[in-house]
Amino acid sequence: MSGFKNSLLLYLKGVGMGGADVVPGVSGGTVAFITGIYEELLDSIKAVDIEAFKLLFSFKLKEFWEKINGSFLLPLFLGILTSVFSLASLMHYLLNNHPISVWSFFFGLIIVSSILVLRETKKWHIINVIAIIAGTAIAYFITEATPTTTPDSYWFVFLAGAIAICAMILPGISGAFILLILGKYAYITAAISDIDIAVLLVFGAGCILGLLTFARGVSWLLHRYHDIAIGVLSGFMIGSLNKVWPWKIPTAFRINSDGEQEAYLTKNVLPGEYFRQLNEDPMVFKAVLFMALGIFIVVAIEKIASYKAGPH
Repeated sequence: MSGFKNSLLLYLKGVGMGGADVVPGVSGGTVAFITGIYEELLDSIKAVDIEAFKLLFSFKLKEFWEKINGSFLLPLFLGILTSVFSLASLMHYLLNNHPISVWSFFFGLIIVSSILVLRETKKWHIINVIAIIAGTAIAYFITEATPTTTPDSYWFVFLAGAIAICAMILPGISGAFILLILGKYAYITAAISDIDIAVLLVFGAGCILGLLTFARGVSWLLHRYHDIAIGVLSGFMIGSLNKVWPWKIPTAFRINSDGEQEAYLTKNVLPGEYFRQLNEDPMVFKAVLFMALGIFIVVAIEKIASYKAGPH
């Protein structure tokens, strides 16, 4: 029964990661870090190597399963897939109809997560501070990048998948936002909604290649230069706060696939400026409540994880 409970818990963590990944601005890697599975996720992905494929093609399935930590990866990725295919429409609805509440929730979630990640630092040096500043700057400039128009050719869809999946496993940098910058967010979400098998297979192949290669690099950094890597990862989270700031005013519009006008470039403003420019209630009290909810959930998860881990 404990094995089933663990699998169910991993599945739910995967649902959380997938739900985050469909939001342009929130990373599934952040959820993996919050729920305490980040390093195991990287190590498990890293285990999918030539030796693993040799075991698979030799039909040594038990050894293959154990090597890739299949009992961990399978429920997690099933949860991610479930979430991506089922929550994409819900997240689209929430962002369109309750943007301040949604962004406030993620703002609170990410800001407390960045603090918890920094607690993983074993020894503080000036290099750690430089790493945090560098990570913050990189994430900030990525969130400031302007979405562009790119080809719908399969080669570019493959490339977009390989790049986006790298961001999806980095806390703070959103794979969905990388797709937005590459001009492929609407294209891929439409392919998911329409179940366009060809596009999804090509995109998935790119994701697999990017995942298997990039995860190795991040895992190597965490094992060799742990504190520097932690600093950069927490910096990514801090820099991404620019993207999830609750009060935004549109600065440029485009026509979406449904023929409706939508904002695709926005500018962050203070609540007072939001009210002056849009003449809409900035809902500051509600925003603070949702930020507090995000903070509470992360702290609760961290406390539960610490309790289960027991005394050190």
